[in-house]
Amino acid sequence: MKKTAQKITAAILCASMAASLAACGTNAAPSGTSSENKPASSNKGGSKTVGIAMPTKALERWNRDGEYLKGQFENAGYKVELKYSDNDTNQQNNDIQGMIADGVNLLLIAAIDGNTLSQTLDDAKKANIPVVAYDRLIMNTDAVSYYVSFDNYTVGKLQGEFVRDQLDLDNADGSFNIEFTAGDPADNNAGYFFNGAYDALKSYIDSGKLVIPSGKKVFEQVATPGWSTDTALENMQNTLASYYSDGTVLDVALCSNDSTALGVAQAIKSDYAGDNTPIVTGQDGDIANLRNIVDGVQTMTVYKNVSDEAGVTLEVSKQILEGNSPDGSLISSLSAEATYDTESYNNGVKTVPSYLLVPYVITKDSLQKLVDTGLYKWDSSNKYLESTASTT
Repeated sequence: MKKTAQKITAAILCASMAASLAACGTNAAPSGTSSENKPASSNKGGSKTVGIAMPTKALERWNRDGEYLKGQFENAGYKVELKYSDNDTNQQNNDIQGMIADGVNLLLIAAIDGNTLSQTLDDAKKANIPVVAYDRLIMNTDAVSYYVSFDNYTVGKLQGEFVRDQLDLDNADGSFNIEFTAGDPADNNAGYFFNGAYDALKSYIDSGKLVIPSGKKVFEQVATPGWSTDTALENMQNTLASYYSDGTVLDVALCSNDSTALGVAQAIKSDYAGDNTPIVTGQDGDIANLRNIVDGVQTMTVYKNVSDEAGVTLEVSKQILEGNSPDGSLISSLSAEATYDTESYNNGVKTVPSYLLVPYVITKDSLQKLVDTGLYKWDSSNKYLESTASTT
C-alpha cells in the first residue's frame, strides 16, 4: 500500500473546539464538481450549510462524533444540519434526501450501511453537492469525493500486536486459546479491523501457538450485526457453553470494538468456568469500557480521537467548499497526525482519496493520556474517567 509519507507532530484539539484550523490546497475542482458547477448555495442564505448524517445515538461513539463535528463547523462559521438515523437505513436515506432538498452545500455521512446510499447520492451529485464519507467508506458510488477516517487496518493490527506482546508469543512455551468477536458486516471498516488483528496473529495461529477452540476464524463466522452488545454477549455465551464449559482456559477474547467488548466481558463474568482473567480487547474509549479497564475486566482499547477526526474533516471540507481539491499537501497544515492515501480504499466504483488518522493503545497504565487530550477528566474519586463534554 503506497501512502504519501508526510506526517506531522500530533497536536491535541481542546474540548472546547473553539480554534479554527488553517487550510491550504490547490485550485482544482473537487471530485463530483467542476469549476463551472461549484456546490449549490444554501437556500437559507448567509453562511454555507453542511449536512451531517450520523448512524445512531444508541452508541456513545456516534454521539461524540456528532457533537464534535457540529461544534467544529459552527465555530468555523458554517451552519449545520445534523441528523441521527436510529440505525435505520431507510431513515438515513430519507434524512439525506431532506438535506439535499434543503440545499446544503456539502454532505458529510457516516453510513449505517455503506451499500445502501448509492441512489440517494446520485441525487446529491446531480445537485452538485459534494460528499465526504466520514469514518465509514460509502460503497458503489462515484459521488463520494473524499474519505476521512482512522487507519482501520492498523486499529486491528494494534489489537493483535498487543495480544502478541502480552502473551510473549515469540518466547512463551505452550499454546494459548483465543476467540474473535468482529463487527457489523454492513460496516466496511469491520473487515479492516478483523483482518488487521488476524493478520498480526496469523503466524501464531498457523504454528499452533494460538488455538481457536471454536474453529471460528473467518470474519463472517464472528461478525456482530449492528455492533450489538447483546448479540456479542449471546454469541460469547454460546461459545463458552460449547467449548469452555469443562474448564478449558480462554486466554484471549479479541473484540473489534468497545460495544462488543462489553457483551463479551459480561459473558465471561457470568458464564466462564475458568479461573483466569482473559485478555479482552476493544476500540473507541467508551466510558463504560474505560471503567472496565480500571476494574481489570477489559484489558485495553484502541483509542481514536474523534475530536481530531472532526478537525481533519473540517479542513478537508473547507477546501471543498472553497472550490479546491485537497490532496497530500494538506497534511502539513493539519493539527493531527495523518496520512494521505490514494490507493487503499476502493468502494467498488472508484478509489476514494483518503485522509487516515493514527490510533493508539490505551491501558489502565496510560489513562492519563486520555485526560491530556482535554476530552476526559478524572471523576471525584480519581479512579475513573468521565467525558468533559455532554453526549446526550
